[in-house]
Amino acid sequence: MTTNGGFEPVFCTIVPPHVLDRLAQADDPALAGPARRTLQRDAYERTQRRLTTVVGAAPVAPLAGAESGKPHRTIHDARHRTALPGAKVRGEGQEPGKDATVNRAYAGLGATFELFLEAFSRDSIDGSGLPLIATVHYDRDYNNAFWNGEQMVFGDGDGEIFLDFTIPVDVIGHELAHGVTQYTANLAYFGQSGALNESVSDVFGSLIKQYTLGQTAADADWLIGAGLLAPRVTGVALRSMKEPGTAYDDVLGKDPQPATMDDYVHTGRDNGGVHINSGIPNHAFYLAATALGGNAWERAGQVWYDVLTGGGLVEDAQFTDFATLTVKAARERFGEGEELLAVSKAWERVGVPTL
Repeated sequence: MTTNGGFEPVFCTIVPPHVLDRLAQADDPALAGPARRTLQRDAYERTQRRLTTVVGAAPVAPLAGAESGKPHRTIHDARHRTALPGAKVRGEGQEPGKDATVNRAYAGLGATFELFLEAFSRDSIDGSGLPLIATVHYDRDYNNAFWNGEQMVFGDGDGEIFLDFTIPVDVIGHELAHGVTQYTANLAYFGQSGALNESVSDVFGSLIKQYTLGQTAADADWLIGAGLLAPRVTGVALRSMKEPGTAYDDVLGKDPQPATMDDYVHTGRDNGGVHINSGIPNHAFYLAATALGGNAWERAGQVWYDVLTGGGLVEDAQFTDFATLTVKAARERFGEGEELLAVSKAWERVGVPTL
């Protein structure tokens, strides 16, 4: 269930459709082929998710004898096929094997679990110890990773544009954070509410990376997907929260993310630009977190988490709704101090009013 009563998991990918669309139009078949196959596979999985939403998905059963406050991870290997979840290759507490991808997925699930537990006292993504399931080596040359409402799935990349999708821990955190949103605010995946859905995942994905690396807000690179791009790409990541619109400008096209409402993109593609306009609330979080300094999950992250889980965020929330709630949450948790000022100023700088 969600706080808003409308449990509706969505199919969410880390690589935006506009990036794959650009690659699919390339003259080089080494670029176009994997991108086209990935788009086709994503379309199929998206349809399956929609059908599952209509007929209802079987709930994920708790593990017998599972201890609360501890992760319950299972990693499967699709063996370059598409049947999910695939063959089980590592369970909770088992020692690392020879497959680095399996080990990274296991560690990334654990890092995500730890951040939510230690920083926000949340027991797994549903708050009740939900088992964390992931599948690696999905399909061949699959250029994406996704949360399908029930589990994580990682492609190996094509080696031309994208590398193994388990490499950046923030990619793992981003996708699992979609699950947290699914079980809390359940933000609709279209327009500004969809951009907020994507932004929340970027925020917590970045926080998970910072927590894992022991970084302060000043130390962090504020990039999403750094280390994912293959040498053929001259970009630095999929997105930049510090400087939206600067992550890449090459074979992937030009990063279209705006940093402020002055450059808001009106489009019918990508569910109304959910991966594009998310740059605006992303930048607001970056501004708030860096203004406050220290560990970003302790103050700015706490405010964002309070809004996501507080029950006041409606499913079709607009940027102004979210911004207003962050100001309210900052005041309620920290009073009339620097936290309130930092959050208010951040939204002002990106052009989103708070009522």
